[in-house]
Amino acid sequence: MENDIGGTLRNLRQAAGKEAKAVARGAAMSPSKLSRIETGRAIPSTIDVERILTAIGVPDAVRAELVETARREATEAVAWRFLRRAGFHHHQDSIRAVEVETEVQRVFQPSCVPGLCQTPEYVRAVLAPKGLTPDVLARTVAARLERQAVLFDPRKSFRYLITESVLRWLILPPAQMAVQIDRITALSRLPNVHIGVVPLSARMTEVSSSSFIVYDNRLVIVEIPHAEISTTDPKDIDLYLARFGRFEQVALVGDPMREMLAQLRDEFLRQRETS
Repeated sequence: MENDIGGTLRNLRQAAGKEAKAVARGAAMSPSKLSRIETGRAIPSTIDVERILTAIGVPDAVRAELVETARREATEAVAWRFLRRAGFHHHQDSIRAVEVETEVQRVFQPSCVPGLCQTPEYVRAVLAPKGLTPDVLARTVAARLERQAVLFDPRKSFRYLITESVLRWLILPPAQMAVQIDRITALSRLPNVHIGVVPLSARMTEVSSSSFIVYDNRLVIVEIPHAEISTTDPKDIDLYLARFGRFEQVALVGDPMREMLAQLRDEFLRQRETS
């Protein structure tokens, strides 16, 4: 297989008899981006390569080899300013394409409510500081809400860990926070959605620093203040899976978790009445 990964992707697409526009659409990217990748004018990320190969429909062995080639450096960082420039709504489409191919998603969130669990008001509050134009903001909110449909796919499993501090953080007025709490409670009753809350009273063995998402056993995305970091290195993935497991051990789940959420919701409603 040739060293030029873009040329290899082009050859695979042509051998499969697929048009560039169709592959670009299936990979949730613009035809111009696919063209830049195929002609070597843009270096694809591991996520890009996985999406393109999925759209082409290549054998697993070919996929594994090309993904390995794509991660010349196992860890990639993309600054939020570049994502803003490209359009956050396009980034939502990219993540949705990854989620479609994922059977088990694990999310640890010490910063905010997980994206797929957010109410429309919460989504807007999270995006507000990013300085988006009204049009881009509306498109990004719509794209995130569209992603949430995947939660109702019974073939997929979602495991969310949220710190109690996240649920107490008044990113919205108390009444709207109560609505957000109710949404989390409702989602926790879906048979394929498992939600745990790490209480402030839990005895912790490590610091809950950055949020991270593990897609099956193949990809981890870590969010830090200035960038989004992705890694497909098996050792890194094992590290985050182990970290997720340790937080999961101290999390409240099931009815005890829902009782905590009910108490939080009632606290927010009381704050609304006294404010």
